[in-house]
Amino acid sequence: MGVSPGLAAPGTDTALWVAERVGGVLETVFEAVAATRADTAAVLSRVTEEGRRPAGADLAALRPALHRRLADGELVSGAGFVAAPGLLADVPAWLEWWQRGADGGIRPLLPDLDPGRSAYSDYTHWDWFALPRDTGRRAVAGPYVDYLCSDEYSLTLSEPVHVRGEFAGVAAADVYLRHFEAAVLPLLRHLARPAHLVNARGRVAASADPAHLAGSLTRGPDFGELLLGGARTGAHGELRLVPCRGVPLVLVLA
Repeated sequence: MGVSPGLAAPGTDTALWVAERVGGVLETVFEAVAATRADTAAVLSRVTEEGRRPAGADLAALRPALHRRLADGELVSGAGFVAAPGLLADVPAWLEWWQRGADGGIRPLLPDLDPGRSAYSDYTHWDWFALPRDTGRRAVAGPYVDYLCSDEYSLTLSEPVHVRGEFAGVAAADVYLRHFEAAVLPLLRHLARPAHLVNARGRVAASADPAHLAGSLTRGPDFGELLLGGARTGAHGELRLVPCRGVPLVLVLA
């Protein structure tokens, strides 16, 4: 799996070109997340207009579209909606989550969310849930080993879902790290200096720099603040920092 990186036009700032292309790779996944967010908000708003609290069964309306996105999305390995605790009337927590298996089949994730039995029952502290909830913005979490869903090294892209101004949960999609790296490493290798990509927490999402391996943390500025600032490029000591326009990743050049 991968993309044809092409070549930057003569006179182009190659780092800006690479950051833009990386953003394009992830934007296709965020488009799927945004569509799930819109579908979920519509379902929850309709239930609210009926004068009742939503239940887990109401979220079944999301399944046909989730199945289509998993079948059509080259990078997307899992997708769905994760409810804020207390949102649903019949269960304390819920993941309406579907995954594409190695055979191409679409299957539901059926996690044990009983706090008396499962170490994964409280998902509210994980970055893919906490960052959209706390910032109101889209987020890239990881890479991390996704023990809840796949046991794969993954990235999770997520956006907050709001209904009548209240946080209801997150729409999200998983991308296996091996697929993401296959798509972006050819781009990073166009650069004259070693480079890697970090998320808002400074976690390395992909790297063509042996000093910064995927999954490690990069010490530096507040990358989240840099992403919010809107600057096309920045610096920290000898590092050059280039936000990937539109997606919450920063290209870091040694």
